Amino acid sequence: MADQIAVVGGVDTHTDFHQAAVIESIGRHLATQAFPTTPDGYRQLLNWLRSHGEVIAVGVEGTGAYGSQLTRVLRTHQVTVIEVDRPDRRARRANGKSDPLDAYAAATAVLSGRASATPKNRDGTVEAIRTLRVVRRSAVKARTQTLNQIRTLIVTAPDQVRERLRTLHTAELIRHLARSRPGPNPSDPACAARTALRRLARRYQHLTEEITEADTELEPLVAQAAPTLVALPGVGTETAAQLLITAGDNPDRLKSEASFAHLCAAAPVPASSGRTHRHRLNRGGNRRANHALHIIALVRMRYDTRTKKYVARRTAEGMSKKDILRCLKRFIAREVYQHLTRQNPTPKPLLQTA
Repeated sequence: MADQIAVVGGVDTHTDFHQAAVIESIGRHLATQAFPTTPDGYRQLLNWLRSHGEVIAVGVEGTGAYGSQLTRVLRTHQVTVIEVDRPDRRARRANGKSDPLDAYAAATAVLSGRASATPKNRDGTVEAIRTLRVVRRSAVKARTQTLNQIRTLIVTAPDQVRERLRTLHTAELIRHLARSRPGPNPSDPACAARTALRRLARRYQHLTEEITEADTELEPLVAQAAPTLVALPGVGTETAAQLLITAGDNPDRLKSEASFAHLCAAAPVPASSGRTHRHRLNRGGNRRANHALHIIALVRMRYDTRTKKYVARRTAEGMSKKDILRCLKRFIAREVYQHLTRQNPTPKPLLQTA
């Protein structure tokens, strides 16, 4: 309709319902209403927003969590979705806290331009990688915990148990414990220790099989999503998967390689004072992505000829190892971004000057 007003929506997301609000393009609050988190509820929310006018954009809190499916639905219907952070504590203390207030705050953040981030698409190969890695990470964590429990039980076990096990390497130890026969008397401390150790060893083996299966599934997915990324020096399936997840299925939402570096906490942070001019590592951003860049940098420092020459030159100039790592992460972030956005960078020396 020609006389439709322009409106902006805001949504405060929850597990069982979403609180939606709509405001005019001049900032006037129009209405707020809650909708269930069901397919019918999403349709009702969209129709309700459109009943107030032409929807310019919708600000959604938690686009990667409670609001992920709503984000998919809105995008399917050609509605622009903006990712909105929750209001800071100072604003909440001043204005109060309620679901309608949070929904209005989300809409206002979009209208004012304070919120402008494009959320990740969660309907492609990278989303499949993220889902599979959730299970893999938990299996790796559980396996490490299991091994630590085995080591602790060996330390506290009776001598007849401990002395036979304390010198075995991990693989040999797990095989030996998984095949062991504890004995028929669980009231005996030695028998109880053997029983517990066998159960833990079999749990360790099961988790190892689960991790291997996950790796078998993830490797072709990562190669499909970014075939040139895994070919870079020092980049493995795990680090490539994490960097893909950080960028999302739509890495073009990141305006430049500098924004990707900032997202990965690899952008330099000024730390100068007086006559000292330097930068320090960024302690914000996505820490898992930063860890992936850190692993790549360490591998290159050990095995990549160009990187070893660069480190030697910067060390001779008086740069500390932390500052060298900062520079390497920044270089790697730039290189990774080019491959994530499926560009074809011309080969050239990456490590020149910082």
